[in-house]
Amino acid sequence: MFLRIQSLYLSLTILLSLLFLNGSYLNFIDKSESVIKVTFAGIIRDTNGRGFELIEKLIPLSVIIVLIPALSLVIFLLFKYRKIQLWLALSEIVLCAGLIVMGFLYSCYVSAKYVTDIIFGIKMIIPVLMLIFAILAYRGIKKDDHLIKSYDRLR
Repeated sequence: MFLRIQSLYLSLTILLSLLFLNGSYLNFIDKSESVIKVTFAGIIRDTNGRGFELIEKLIPLSVIIVLIPALSLVIFLLFKYRKIQLWLALSEIVLCAGLIVMGFLYSCYVSAKYVTDIIFGIKMIIPVLMLIFAILAYRGIKKDDHLIKSYDRLR
């Protein structure tokens, strides 16, 4: 059923993760005033007037960024199978937490390797919001499961 509260949380997780796919996730500036960005494609250097240069590909980060909206959509569509939904929602929470940890690790890596300072942006908050909505969706699915089990006991 699509009118449950966890459907709203899963929809918000999908929307936030799709916003997270385009643009840069982390921005850094080095001493030569060139901007280094961590994006879906990898680490990109934006040199002044010379264009973009792909420094490194970040395959694990890209895979996690693609898996989160796909998993949210699967959880959203499997509304009749609560046990499977619970396991998938728990794995989505782990993926969102992994995204936050990987973002922190990559920010430390880029700051140390390229001697940069981080530029704080709004996209740094999106993984935390995705984690919060994933936890709320899990709690909603669990609450529905307990409600259905209590009705089955009464019969």
